Amino acid sequence: MSAIRFEHVYKSYEDQVVLSDFSLEVREAETKVILGGSGSGKSTLLKMVLGLVKPDAGRVMVQGVDVSRLSETKLSPIRRQIGMVFQESALFDFLTVGENVAYRMREDGELPISEIESIVRQVLGFVGLEDAIEKMTSELSGGMKRRVGIARAIVGGPRILLYDEPTAGLDPITARTICDLVIKLRDLEGVASIFVTHDLNSAMNLANDFATLEESGQITFRTEDDQFCLINTSFAILKDGRLLFEGSDDELRASDNEYIREFLT
Repeated sequence: MSAIRFEHVYKSYEDQVVLSDFSLEVREAETKVILGGSGSGKSTLLKMVLGLVKPDAGRVMVQGVDVSRLSETKLSPIRRQIGMVFQESALFDFLTVGENVAYRMREDGELPISEIESIVRQVLGFVGLEDAIEKMTSELSGGMKRRVGIARAIVGGPRILLYDEPTAGLDPITARTICDLVIKLRDLEGVASIFVTHDLNSAMNLANDFATLEESGQITFRTEDDQFCLINTSFAILKDGRLLFEGSDDELRASDNEYIREFLT
């Protein structure tokens, strides 16, 4: 089933064409890795899913609803099903880790404090940061801030996650930790996601590894091989606002297009 679908979308800012006849689908439990140069329309795609930017023509469907035609009031319940992970984490420096994760729930005022605290500990446990719940965000490393950002994004169990350069500027080991979280959400929680990145190593990790839950409750990561071909990740490359390529990592590596080859070197 489709989680996100762009249908013949056009978008311009004054004289600059950002998207031109752009169509793309992201299915449930699928990660779509978006590659493209600066100004190719990647950030605009994420904003359109949230309804922050409206297309000039075409439709943006989120779980079967055309968000490009909705008012702010009607967008609110749809946005609750979407989590956003920013490159810079966008955390509040004056709040603790736990307070950052709890922020939206406390603002909503729909849950008792005890339930909010339980949810916060659960999601921080998922990202491996439960022990940091009382720390100020200024005490955290860049990788830890990204994980807090993911924890905040998954509060409420969103069915869609949007990642904007989540591994940019991180060392390989920390970037791998972020990828493992994305893989867990995709394979164990069935979350659909768009992963905008320039980090090819992280993109290939998403395309080649998958997570399984063992009977013991332990989560195991495996690499795609002849026996396991379950990776639900594909690639899309934008150029000048158009979809230049869409396909698997194997198809990406096999391409002889010069623009595409730039991302593989």
